[in-house]
Order: sequence, then structure tokens, then C-alpha cells
Amino acid sequence: MKMKKINQNISILFAFAALLGFAGCKKAYLDSEQLSAYAPENLNNLTAMKAALNGLGLATRREFFGDSAPLLTESIFSDVAVDGTTDKNTPAQDLISRITPDANLNSDDFNKIGWYWDNEFVAVRQANTIISNIDKPTYASEAEKNLILGSAYFYRAYYYYRLVHQFGDVPLLLNDLEFPKANFYSTKREVILGKMKTDLEFAQTWVTDGGNKGDVTKGAVSHLLTKVNLALGKFDDAIASASNVIAGGKYGMMTTRFGSTASDLTKNVIWDLHRMDNKSLTTNREALFLVIDREAFAGFTALGSQLMRNTVPAWHFANVKTPSGATAIVDLVTAEIPLTRMYGRGIGRYRGTPYSTKYIWTDNTDYRHAKGMWMDMTDLVYNNPALKTSTNAADRALYGQPLQMYSDANIKQRFTNGALDTIRHWFGWPHYKVFINSTNALANDPYWTPPRGTNTDWYVFRLAETYLLRAEAYYWKGELGLAMADLNVVRSRANATLFTNASQITIGTILDERARELYWEEPRKTELTRIAYIFAQTGKPAYNGKSYSLATFSDNNFMYDRIIEKNDFYKNQVPTLQGVNYKIAPYHVLWPVPASAQRFNTEGRINQNKGYAGYDQNVPALDKLP
Repeated sequence: MKMKKINQNISILFAFAALLGFAGCKKAYLDSEQLSAYAPENLNNLTAMKAALNGLGLATRREFFGDSAPLLTESIFSDVAVDGTTDKNTPAQDLISRITPDANLNSDDFNKIGWYWDNEFVAVRQANTIISNIDKPTYASEAEKNLILGSAYFYRAYYYYRLVHQFGDVPLLLNDLEFPKANFYSTKREVILGKMKTDLEFAQTWVTDGGNKGDVTKGAVSHLLTKVNLALGKFDDAIASASNVIAGGKYGMMTTRFGSTASDLTKNVIWDLHRMDNKSLTTNREALFLVIDREAFAGFTALGSQLMRNTVPAWHFANVKTPSGATAIVDLVTAEIPLTRMYGRGIGRYRGTPYSTKYIWTDNTDYRHAKGMWMDMTDLVYNNPALKTSTNAADRALYGQPLQMYSDANIKQRFTNGALDTIRHWFGWPHYKVFINSTNALANDPYWTPPRGTNTDWYVFRLAETYLLRAEAYYWKGELGLAMADLNVVRSRANATLFTNASQITIGTILDERARELYWEEPRKTELTRIAYIFAQTGKPAYNGKSYSLATFSDNNFMYDRIIEKNDFYKNQVPTLQGVNYKIAPYHVLWPVPASAQRFNTEGRINQNKGYAGYDQNVPALDKLP
């Protein structure tokens, strides 16, 4: 498939050409020669409109895939992870010094805050191109037209929901740009969310289920509407929109074995749910919204998800030694015990915190943390072939045996240069979620041959999260018994111990379950910021005994308190081998608007968030729709 583009006018503000790439799920759309070089004025047929929606699907996919995927940045501004690449001092680890408007905000070696700003506004423009040209084609019916329009509304709302919980008040664009524009102003977050709610309610009426995998679904619309309703403090509406999905008859939790792996008696239904070839099955009733990525689709990146590279520890860097100091592990794909093919070649970019890898796993029945599903370093084995012929009898006996847990007694013998870098090289990970077992790799290149996670479909929205969102809505209303019941639906499927005391259900309980269930699916920073806003809007005391307000949001908020409570790296300002200390501040509840956006916006004012240079030049944000 050739990547197809729609030429757009250039926005001076964002300094990019908004090029509409066409890609999606249905092979006929991917290969169609009809998709070449559409300009907005030529979006005059149904095929072009569907292709434009497919382009938005491709834009959505990019967040989850690739080396140093953008979702990593969402994760490290949270309680569940930090950036573990300790071989350099450039990553977002000391967030106070690294995260400024003029810093490098779009780099694999720094962070992807700038990527989000640029690409989310590109996607907004792509959606607006469809919306502004919706009347040009001839449709078979009003329903056919409104399905296209509702799908475009969904994508615009999806990206604005993210923008306002990453950057706060941002410019609101509701029409395609016909000319360069340099007079943007920020619009209040709640105004933007109110418009997105109206649009999603329209979409909920007209978007259907049962289309191609990768298409927007009615379930996805109602799921996103639930998030928007929660963000607006409309908890009854959130319960209603979530219930539309849960009780609508189309979707259901996958509780029995299914798909290509159902006969593997060493695994369970959680394993089936997250296999690359099971996500888009018609029998998988849990998937609400997917992005599609297949090796068979020409034009898709050969490097795929890179998920194992991003999230698995850097166990292969020869840092792990035997007690005698011999190399313990090799990453040869031809090894007798090929750990590389079994688990992937990781570099530890996503370093799970003790909270997410240890503390939240409170029972030994949970499928998500069971042996063979979850991996700890002590589940790996000594596989260096040289150990078999070592002159050291103790080393010979270690071959094929589980790695020994490090200790003060053996630390200097077992790790290179006497330094135990447990940040990057020693932590647990959800093998069931990140194992992408394809052999796809760049031919004849030994650097890429070890699998790092390649092409796979991926969940964006899944019914398990819908239950967790409704549980949250019940929590905000004080209906803790109903919140507990929804949490238990998710826990029951995972074979986890059920909650029995509703009075102990807090937002922390819900966040813990989200961390267990939604690894590399939820944008954790976005959701924590949304929850922090709700606490500030309602004044409801959190489980830590504190109350919050919008007036002091960037100085005192639930997100920061949650991170300092749960993320040991930020709490203790743990140093890396480069001498960088992990640090975070309350104002990181919102990211900085990139300085380039300010410079190009010469006739208006995009407000900067408190804590960053330029905040003193802010003007009142717009409080009504344009």
C-alpha cells in the first residue's frame, strides 16, 4: 500500500503541513487506487470520506507503537513507571529540569510532549477537514452521512479529551483552516469538553457497531463520552453512557478461552485476550476500539510495535553475572535456551515502579500475575553456553537454573563494574501483554533480528475499562456498593480475590485496578489529571484526607500527591548511574505548551501553564464557543 495524502494548507501556528495519511483495516481500502492525492475540495464521495477516517485511525495507532513510543511519556508522568534508560542523562527523569517550554520535547532520547501537541492538533485538523466537507458527497441516506460525521466527531473529541488533560486550556478549532492563521487564543477546558459532549451525543445516535475492525464503533463513542462526562462532573450521565456499552448487548467480557491459543492448557483467558491474532476476532466481544497493524499490509513499518524493546528489562546487556563473575545470560537467537525469542530484547525504557510491579499484586490467584503470564527476573535462567564447560563447578551447575536474586553479598560479583543498575536491568513485566511473537525483522541485519515486538493490532478501548469507568462514576456519587460490583467484574475474570467491603472502595482502589488491567492501554497521565480536576472541581476529600481546588490546581493537586505516594523513584529522588535524580513537581499536572507554538502565534495568545516560563503573559481564556 502506498501511503496516501491529502494536501492541506499550512498552519503557521503549528509549523506543519497537515497531511492526511490514508490507512486502515479493510484491505480493499488500503490498496484502492482511488485514494491518491485528494485535496479537501475533492472529498466528494463516500470512498474518500472513509479513507480520510482510515487516516485518523493510522494517526491514533502511532501513539502506541515505535521505539520510545509516545505512550511512554504518558506513563512516566504517573505512579506506574519512570524512564529507565539510565545510559544517558537526557531522558525525562528529572522532570523539573528537563520539562520546559524551550526544551527538546519531541525526541526518543528526551520525551514526546511536543509530539503530542503537534500530532493531536494534526488529527484535529484532519477531523475538521471531514466535518467541514461533510455535505460534498452524495449519500445513500441521512444515516450514512451521519455515520461519517459522527465518526469524525469521535476522533475530534478523542484528541481534545487528551489535549485538555495534557495541556489544560488550548485553542479550540471547529472548522478546517483555509488560510494560515496566527491569532489563536486558548479556550477554557470545560467549554471544550462541553462541545465534545454534544458532538459525542450526536455520534452515539448515528455511529453503528459491526463495521470493519478498526472503524469507530458505537461502543467506542459511548466509552469516550463516559470519560468526557466524568471530566465534566456529570456522574449520572457517565453511568448512563457506560451502561449503554455494558448493557447494550453487543459487548461482553471475555471469560472463557478463545481464539488461536485456547488449547494451550498452560495459559488462561487473559493470555488469549492479548494475543496479536485474537484481538480483532469477531468472537472477541470485549474490544470496543482497535488500531490495526499487520505485517501483511504493505507500507506498514517493519519495526511494528517495538513493545518488547520498550518495556522488557535490559537483561541482555551482559550486566548479569554469576556469583563468580562470569556472564550469566546471552541474547543469541540460536542459543539452546533462546531467551531473546522467548521474551524479547528489551532496553528498559518503560521501568515499572515497585507500586505497579509488586505492591498492587495482593493475592496469588490473579491470572495477570501468574507464573508464565508475569515475568520476574528470577524467572529467567542462566543460558550462557560457556557455563556448561566452565572450569568453575558452581557455574556449570547454574546453567539452565533460575537467576539468583541479587543480594549485598553477590552484587559486586554479578554486575558489570560493580554497579547494580536495578533501574534498567532488574524488574518484573507483564509477559502476557507485551509478548509479540512474530519473527518479522529486517532481513540480514543481526541488530534487528532478535524480536522486539512487531506488527500487532492493539486495544484503544476495551470493555474492562468501561466497567472501571462506571465504577469510578459510582464512587464519585458515593454509591460504593455498585462501584465494588463493577470492580469485581474485572477481578472475577482475572481470578483475583473479590472485594467484599464496599466501605473500603476509594479512588485509589480503582486506580490500582486500572494499573493491573490497562498496562500500555490507558494514557495514565491523562487519566490522573482528569481525576485531579474532578477532586478540584468537587472539593470531595480524597482518601489521603486532602481536599483540592481549581484556584491552586498547579500548586496542590491529587495527581502529584498520588505520584509521590506511590512512585518510589520520584518520592525518594532516586539517582541514576548518570547522577540524575528522579524528580517531579505539582505543576507537572499539566505539560508546558511548546515555545514554538507561542512564537508562531504572533497575533494571539496561547496561554502557558503555571510553573513554566511565559505564564505571566497569559490572558483570560475564552469562555464560549467560537
